Amino acid sequence: MWVKIFTQPEQAFAELAEGKPRRVLVDQYRIALVRKGEQFFAVDDFCTHNKESLSKGHVNYRNEIICPWHNYCFDLRTGRESMQRSADLTTFAVKLNDEGLFIELPD
Repeated sequence: MWVKIFTQPEQAFAELAEGKPRRVLVDQYRIALVRKGEQFFAVDDFCTHNKESLSKGHVNYRNEIICPWHNYCFDLRTGRESMQRSADLTTFAVKLNDEGLFIELPD
């Protein structure tokens, strides 16, 4: 099921600062949404290690979201923790088109 987050592509670029995670709440999901250049990523907002909010963290040059608590690094594309110290994050497909920015949630 695709859920609209922003109604126009321009709104997504304007409201999502480059490399700064933003928490969005969709149904029962708490998602960290990130823009890197022209790409958008969505991952579970909870660190799998200690349940800290990843939207309070930052994104590095390797497209990893970094947990602010213990600095665990998760790949935004795959959800994999870089040193395999913790379970992988859930990732969500994101699409951007003329109608806005959408995140795909499980059915």
